[in-house]
Amino acid sequence: MMPTTSSRRAAVSTAQTAPAAPAAKRDRTHYLYLAVIVAVALGIAVGFAAPDFAKELKPIGTGFVALIKMMISPIIFCTIVLGVGSVRKAAKVGKVGGLALGYFIAMSFVALAIGLVVGNIIHPGSGMHLTEAVKGVGHTQAEAAAEGPVDFLLGIIPTTFVSAFTEGQVLQTLLVALLVGFALQAMGRTGEPVLRGVEHIQKLVFRVLGMIMWAAPVGAFGAMAAVIGETGMDALKALATIMFGFYITCFLFIVVVLGTLTKLVAKVSVFRLLKYLGREFLLIVSTSSSESALPRLIAKMEHLGVSRPVVGITVPTGYSFNLDGTMIYLTMASLFIADAMDQPMSIGQQIGLLLFMMVASKGAAGVSGSGIAVLASGLQSHKPALVDGVGLIIGIDRFMSEARAVTNFAGNAVATLLIGTWTGEVDKERVNRVLAGQLPFDEKTLLDDAEDDARAEVPEQGGEKELAKA
Repeated sequence: MMPTTSSRRAAVSTAQTAPAAPAAKRDRTHYLYLAVIVAVALGIAVGFAAPDFAKELKPIGTGFVALIKMMISPIIFCTIVLGVGSVRKAAKVGKVGGLALGYFIAMSFVALAIGLVVGNIIHPGSGMHLTEAVKGVGHTQAEAAAEGPVDFLLGIIPTTFVSAFTEGQVLQTLLVALLVGFALQAMGRTGEPVLRGVEHIQKLVFRVLGMIMWAAPVGAFGAMAAVIGETGMDALKALATIMFGFYITCFLFIVVVLGTLTKLVAKVSVFRLLKYLGREFLLIVSTSSSESALPRLIAKMEHLGVSRPVVGITVPTGYSFNLDGTMIYLTMASLFIADAMDQPMSIGQQIGLLLFMMVASKGAAGVSGSGIAVLASGLQSHKPALVDGVGLIIGIDRFMSEARAVTNFAGNAVATLLIGTWTGEVDKERVNRVLAGQLPFDEKTLLDDAEDDARAEVPEQGGEKELAKA
């Protein structure tokens, strides 16, 4: 009778747990992102139907992006402090940072080369004509660019310990978080209560971010309506060649370059990774800002199986130094303006200009509209005669900024996975399970509570390897 009773109990247990299967329906965020798609469509319709009214909706989109940016500094701080403070060997952090910077520089050269080749093939600016109305735009944009490499480096140092959070400077937050993380390393067990406290703060911050995300449809509607109302169809028709050429180049870069690296190094299909980050891409396209998805990228790459130190260092640094989409944009936009003004540049002049812009773009990190600002300042410093042509591209810069943001985001996601693989800080089995949909991301908390609890217990055990993997 015992086996029968046991089997009945098992059947009853199975029957009781069976209803747990539809748990996916509890993820109401599925409807949230459907609402974002509908909001984008409505924004486009309103932009065409009532452009003047649509322009007035711009503050709605700006406000939503500002809410997301408000959360970036505390999320970066918590992630880096937990990651660095939990690792007992500081050399490990230095290895990750050095490898990341080396990779970022190499990929910048690759992106510049691809944009250079495509730009010289399609000659996007041929047939355009410069008018007096657009000549002053470039000089105005140049003034808004960063002041230079020295000022950029000095700008990484915050005025006070907390000003990095109040001013929203990513690199300043990165510096403060690294210092705190290394200090907690030196404190040993004494610093473990602080780590647990930061972990609770991280949970709170991500929960707040989850609440803010429910405003995404409203923000997407306002942002899309405003850009359509401001741009209209005339600019799109006139500049379709450069715009679609840029889109195709970014697509090829993601699929061919990043796809090949992901497959060879991490043994993962880039399409599966992009699918996993699908909601983030939707958010970027609807707001035209890659920063709006930065906090979610940190959470998702940790969930994917990349260790906290790698995610905490690679993602924030990549948002300032790994600007693949911006590199392609600077290349093609420069060639476009040179052709449009009937001042074509030789290959030597092109390479010199673009190398200069690669350095200048690092100093413009965090500047609003940094792509067009770096373009204008680079031309003014390297070939002033072309600055007047920047106004030609202003009309479609917003649409090109979406492709820039998507490419930059994809590049940082791939970089995080690759660097984690090279440093042995990736749980490959978990990566495959997450990308296969077996371990869904918790959209409610944006964190894995069970794993966080495990991380909190490890310091008490003093296990360095377990902590690094956690």
